[in-house]
Amino acid sequence: MKAFFVWGIDRLGVAMAVITLAGLWLPFANFRPSRIGQPRGVPFLDALPAGVGWAALALFVVALALIVGRTAPRLRLATAVVALVLLGLLVGLTPDTLIPAGNARPRVGPAAGFWLLTFSFAIILTDALVKLSLKPAQRVIALLIALAVFAAFLLSGHWSGLSIMKEYATNGSDFPANAIRHVVLALASLAGALIVGLPLGILCQRSPGLRGVILPALNMIQTIPSLALFGLMIAPLTFLSRAYPFLGELGIHGTGPSPALIALFLYAMLPVVSNTAIGLNSVPATVVDAARGMGMTARQRLFQVELPLAFPVILTGVRIVLVQNIGLATIAAWIGGGGFGVYVQNGMGATAIDLVLLGAIPTIALAFSAAIILDAIVDTLKGRHA
Repeated sequence: MKAFFVWGIDRLGVAMAVITLAGLWLPFANFRPSRIGQPRGVPFLDALPAGVGWAALALFVVALALIVGRTAPRLRLATAVVALVLLGLLVGLTPDTLIPAGNARPRVGPAAGFWLLTFSFAIILTDALVKLSLKPAQRVIALLIALAVFAAFLLSGHWSGLSIMKEYATNGSDFPANAIRHVVLALASLAGALIVGLPLGILCQRSPGLRGVILPALNMIQTIPSLALFGLMIAPLTFLSRAYPFLGELGIHGTGPSPALIALFLYAMLPVVSNTAIGLNSVPATVVDAARGMGMTARQRLFQVELPLAFPVILTGVRIVLVQNIGLATIAAWIGGGGFGVYVQNGMGATAIDLVLLGAIPTIALAFSAAIILDAIVDTLKGRHA
């Protein structure tokens, strides 16, 4: 038992317990008489079948007791996983509880209480995983298990009554195409930044004078608001596509994916260039001198010694770029670039919050998954070079 329970209070657990209590007090579900009707918050017990609500409340009280104390990380992890799965089950029951039989107009979706409860136990889960010091491969497996559980909820139809799934049923015919467009925008802009940024980073590391010009210029681009930079691309690309018709035939226009791709490429340049220069600077001079003493040419030293040793730092920049561009690609919808931002834009225009979530939640999940996978790769490479 000592392996699971330690006398004392966990400060993070106390903070998350307070948030959990707030989540149980706030509305658990929102009821709307129609798609864009005024939402009415429904408390936890009222949003669920009577017996289920009280039983779930008792389980959350037990979970609170476990996270407040200094319990072992494995027990805290199990508590968080059970709580999150339970929340997924509970929120799927709310439509049947709140919507009268035979009435298809009302909409029911998660409210502030649900999101606070999810946030609280997600933090506990993350803290437990950090304390367990999982290996990179184990973190990726944990991510795959989480995605599998999420997919199981979707495929089972348990969430089909929720308003966000009704939005998907109505507006999701082009969801796969927008998902592909979103990923392509993020990855293509990253690929372009690597092709241009890696050589520039090498030049910056070799030439302090050049670094003093390129890095401030790239840093200035980062200060431009994303929507403004996307908009700045419209006029020159429109002019070029009209002046040179073959560019239009290649798909380069003032609106659409072209300006979005260029803007994302420009945003991606600073992390790639700076991390390349920093990574090369971090290579021990003794290693470079040893390679020189072995008769290696400058080219051989760069590709066989310096870049391999600097690769973990460079990959950290790639991680920053990919997560950043997955988020920024949402703005592409405002200039006709497609992606998940289409649902965010349409939802904001129609004041349909669930349609906004249809675009926001996949974007967050995609960025989160990319961060975990690239972090695992970086840690694996660092372990090999240690």
